[in-house]
Amino acid sequence: MEHTEVQRNNRPMLILIGVLSVAIPIVVAILLFMPEAARHEGFDARFLPHLNAVLNTATSLALIAGFVFIKNKNIKWHRTMMMSAFVLSSIFLVSYVIYHSSGYAGVKYGDVDGDGIVSATELAALGIMRTVYLVILLTHIVLAVVVVPLVLLAIYYAWTEQIERHKKIVKWTFPVWTYVAITGVIVYLMISPFYT
Repeated sequence: MEHTEVQRNNRPMLILIGVLSVAIPIVVAILLFMPEAARHEGFDARFLPHLNAVLNTATSLALIAGFVFIKNKNIKWHRTMMMSAFVLSSIFLVSYVIYHSSGYAGVKYGDVDGDGIVSATELAALGIMRTVYLVILLTHIVLAVVVVPLVLLAIYYAWTEQIERHKKIVKWTFPVWTYVAITGVIVYLMISPFYT
């Protein structure tokens, strides 16, 4: 297939990936900042942070296993691990939105007494750890948005057997996606003592 024909065939999918890359963060933000719209009476979502940590851990392991498999030229298992990571990340996203729109997401790092406020005394007790937590959380959130188009492009190029393009995009996708998955677990481990 000629280069211009490949570009023409890619165009609709690249437009869709672009639209999804903008739409997904916008929809998530709307759901997070307008939680009343998504609440379900009687649904106890307090178990979801623990599930999310498991999903992020499993995603991290799938990504690392996929990396090892491709380094050993095992394409079949590489694809299986990458698609597993994609499915796990997608389930995580749904679970994350459900939890944060359920009304339970008011936990603050360092809020020892659970009153929803990190007092001066609580801040002093945390020392530099609050800054460490906030830096990890902020980079996690920003890169979680950035990784959406990278993952979609990587999957699309692999699916359509545009292997050279796939290789170029995964040089960025793999480290960013792995960082997002691992820092998701770290954020959970750091904030979990403050769940009431």
